[in-house]
Amino acid sequence: MRRRTSITLLAAGHACVDVYQGAVAALVPLFVAERAYTYAAVSGVVLAASLLSSVAQPVFGALTDRWAMPWLLPVSTLIGGVGIAVSGLTGSYPLTLLFVALSGIGVAAYHPESARIAREASDGSHTAMAWFSTGGNIGFAVAPLLVAAITGLRWTPLLMVPALAGAAMALPVLQALTRRRNATIPKTGRDDISSFLRLTFAVIFRSIAFVGLSAFVSLYARQRQGGDPAAGTAALFLLYLGGVVGSLLGGSAASRWGRVTTSRWSYGVAVFAIAGVVWAPGPAFYLFVALTSIALYVPFSLQITLGQDYLPSRVGTASGVTLGLTVSVGGLASPVIGALADATSLQAALMPLVVMPALSLLIFQTLRDPAPIRAC
Repeated sequence: MRRRTSITLLAAGHACVDVYQGAVAALVPLFVAERAYTYAAVSGVVLAASLLSSVAQPVFGALTDRWAMPWLLPVSTLIGGVGIAVSGLTGSYPLTLLFVALSGIGVAAYHPESARIAREASDGSHTAMAWFSTGGNIGFAVAPLLVAAITGLRWTPLLMVPALAGAAMALPVLQALTRRRNATIPKTGRDDISSFLRLTFAVIFRSIAFVGLSAFVSLYARQRQGGDPAAGTAALFLLYLGGVVGSLLGGSAASRWGRVTTSRWSYGVAVFAIAGVVWAPGPAFYLFVALTSIALYVPFSLQITLGQDYLPSRVGTASGVTLGLTVSVGGLASPVIGALADATSLQAALMPLVVMPALSLLIFQTLRDPAPIRAC
């Protein structure tokens, strides 16, 4: 199988999996409308999807460093879909948390192994890895549209369709891998644990900013537009769609200026953009939502390959942390944001998110761009 075909299928499968991460935030307004959940309660739903996922992803990464587990791609895709599909069928809050957590575990199992396989298939290309990452961003962007289309929680079983498609697309890639068993990324070079740990904190701060916004930007847009549900869907769609643009820009810019320099500039823009989301009046709000998404996603795929290059002997672990934590650990802060919103206002609760990319920027000032590892 040609490299382009493999990356295309992997990117499409990544989209199918990340639909379920985006669906959690997109379901929040339905939980509020149909079950009268408070901000704190819906924060708990986001936390359920994130808590086990954030813990499990490094574990799965360590396991894939020890044993190749390509079968995780279709299996974890199906698990991610099942959890979201059944989450709308029960009126029980604990069961809702359980099913959303199940989906989070499926997503956690998918990312480390898929990133390892994508790096192998891409031969270390920044552009190819950007396309792989873009697939996940497309999944995020499509999620609010899919949730809006089902019109109610009782129709969540229809959200199983992307999982079935994603599992099917993984199979030809896995068949091709069995014919390329010797084409793996060599575990050469020394691990730079100090740089990797600093990168991890930058990823965490970025995650808090993005996941915090994704959990509440829909409700915030509704508030600012007089309760119009379409305003919330539009804001969430822009937040996710901008990631498609950002990832592709990141891969292209890194090829010219390097990953660290590109990431520094993007985090600087993100500080300004999130401030605009919180305070900008009128339609400018949507412009800043899109700019925030682009700025936060420019370093997305770059952080994955940086982590892999900082830990060349543990590519799975590096992928589990940089790719997995990017989209899960931010959920751990969501209950704090929700509780603050209940106590004050949603605008006040979103204000601390402006600081997060500034912290990532400070960390990136201490990092260097290592020479990338290459596939054989």
